Amino acid sequence: MNQALLFCLALMVPAVTLGDAADRPLEPPVLRATRLNVAPVTDGNVLGDDAWSDAVPASEFWQVQPNDGEPATQRTEVFVGYTDTALHIGVIAYEEQPGEIIVSDSRRDADLDNTDAFFVVIDGLLDRQNGYVFATNAAGIEYDGQVTKEGSNDFGSGGGGFNRNWDGAWSVKSAISDVGWSAEFEIPFRTLRYGSATQQDWGINFQRNIRRNNEIAYWAPLERNRNLYRVSEAGILRGIEPPPQRNFKITPYVLGQSRRGGALDGTENDSDFGFDIKYSITPSLTLDLTYNTDFAQVEADEQQVNLDRFNLFFPEKRPFFLENAGLFSVGNGEEVEMFFSRRIGIGDDGDRIPVEGGARLSGKLGERTNLGFLYMGTEAIAGIAPGNEFAVARISRELANRSAVGAIVVNRDGDGSHLVAPADDYNRTYAIDGRWGIGDNMLLQSWVAKTETPGLNGKDHAFALSSEWSSADWSMSMAYTEVGEDFNPEVGFLARSDYRKIRLFALRRVRPEDLWGLLEIRPHASYTGFWKFDGFQETGFLHLDTHWEFKTGAEVHTGTNFTRAGVVEAFDIIDGVTIPVGTYDHAEIALNYFGNESRPLSFSIRGVVGGQFGGDRVSLTTGVNFRSGEKFRSELSFKYNDFDLPVPGGEFTANLLRLRLSYSFTPKIQLQLLSQYNETSDTIGNNVRFSWLQSANSGLYLVYNEVDERTIGALPTGREFILKYSRIFDVFN
Repeated sequence: MNQALLFCLALMVPAVTLGDAADRPLEPPVLRATRLNVAPVTDGNVLGDDAWSDAVPASEFWQVQPNDGEPATQRTEVFVGYTDTALHIGVIAYEEQPGEIIVSDSRRDADLDNTDAFFVVIDGLLDRQNGYVFATNAAGIEYDGQVTKEGSNDFGSGGGGFNRNWDGAWSVKSAISDVGWSAEFEIPFRTLRYGSATQQDWGINFQRNIRRNNEIAYWAPLERNRNLYRVSEAGILRGIEPPPQRNFKITPYVLGQSRRGGALDGTENDSDFGFDIKYSITPSLTLDLTYNTDFAQVEADEQQVNLDRFNLFFPEKRPFFLENAGLFSVGNGEEVEMFFSRRIGIGDDGDRIPVEGGARLSGKLGERTNLGFLYMGTEAIAGIAPGNEFAVARISRELANRSAVGAIVVNRDGDGSHLVAPADDYNRTYAIDGRWGIGDNMLLQSWVAKTETPGLNGKDHAFALSSEWSSADWSMSMAYTEVGEDFNPEVGFLARSDYRKIRLFALRRVRPEDLWGLLEIRPHASYTGFWKFDGFQETGFLHLDTHWEFKTGAEVHTGTNFTRAGVVEAFDIIDGVTIPVGTYDHAEIALNYFGNESRPLSFSIRGVVGGQFGGDRVSLTTGVNFRSGEKFRSELSFKYNDFDLPVPGGEFTANLLRLRLSYSFTPKIQLQLLSQYNETSDTIGNNVRFSWLQSANSGLYLVYNEVDERTIGALPTGREFILKYSRIFDVFN
């Protein structure tokens, strides 16, 4: 059936009436924290711990799926108490069918969408925009992250708002029993941020996932277009009496490293050391210092195949840059960003550049003003990068109803070692940004920026405007972005330059009643267009799609795309295959299937068939996931690209194979493998990591990296072994 017809039919499906939505409380619920006479034993056994005997639990939870607005099908009790040093949370997740509890993973920060799970978001400053998320499942994993700007995606990028790579120091244990499962959290106050008053109110909300019936329920009820990051609609935790913030941690590391192959003649052995220091100047303002910064334990990047003219985006994974990263975020995520931390310590081709050290000051001044300052210094490497000093200064003021205004300055000063005129080795970016919430559903956002680069004195500006409206039934947005040809944020990210962009988007959410086992149908349409300043259209993308989500969690996407690619300068899509200048108009069909990943074996397939650059393209991405209990997990994916273009050498494939294996001996002891094969570069890469975590991301790491470039004349296979140990010393504990 024609995909556009499916889209129209989906729009006409009647939505189910929310039967009990009117019973949900209109005001945020309130829970009083209990001062505990003795600290609970953090073993997951809430019912058997007398420490909770005086605590009154929160127990009314409300569904957003499958039956929006109705009470949760299973009872949940959440106890919140505190001692002089920590916040304690006990949860009893009652389950009428304990044998049906699904535990699919035990890795730290593993995705909890496909397992029974419990989440809490804590807004200790009660600013209604930011917070910390802590979560676990019945295996007792530690899952945490930072929420900024209520988890909002900057201009629909999908990349901002929640930082799951942030790791705090806390602990949790879970247990399964005849009544269901339970968990106990111990979150030291020094891990949180809060005000200075003796007695405080915090924002808080709880989420429970019951995977056997794909149920999601919240304590502070939300509409189905919201999620836990909607801090402005969280409940209130009253009566917290936290201690004055005394946070002083020192995390030294030692490292041994052995390399051979690649560009090396023989074997090279090396050792190193360094440290990080964290000190709370105030309860909400933290100073971080780092010396001889090292990121050897970080997982290798996932390889990508670039089959277009624009820059690829690789996410930041290094721990030092991840904390409070949302504070420094200004721009359109993954498209035009004023500050992109991967510019520090990583070369354009992925080479590591030694980081001498640096400092970061981040947090709040008063109740509403966010402050951020970052300084880092890197060493010079001949032929790759000069020695650089980087500085970023950020300030923003939060206003009522999700609103804020702010400014950022980003500066790079180089030592001039790669320039004829050393005095010209600098770059600066200036920007102001703001957002304005109107009612519950409307959000306006904007930013304006300018760069300063020697030799680029023309159109060095950029700006964007966007509006977004989202309700339970509809989401709509429109945005305009303009980037001048001389706009050059060298410590930021630009996917492309010299353009005007328009984006329009509309989506409807339909909850049908008793139709093919469907939970929700989401027909939507979008248009994205990029034009050069002379009016030439470089990109056009009209997308008509419908997402069919089933009550099992499986999804089918049926879409049609109408594309335009305007090539201004000829480029090589792969080595030796040149796409000439011209305008190419095509249509394509996109079909996706995502299986129920809560099952031990699941698979997915994404297919696009149509035209590109005057010829034909078939793109298929297949994935197979297999797990054995919660300890072993494997993920195999294969991306197949087959081109038939009307140019010399235009019949080719560009494929990418990726295998992930992980085994969790315990939630803190893990062995992981990432193996990749990139056909376009004929390269095999392997990254093996054994980790024995102490707290947060500190502990023992054993890492093996291998890169095998198989092309004729390539360097020998490069191998690297790394042994790293770090430990957090809490001076005040």
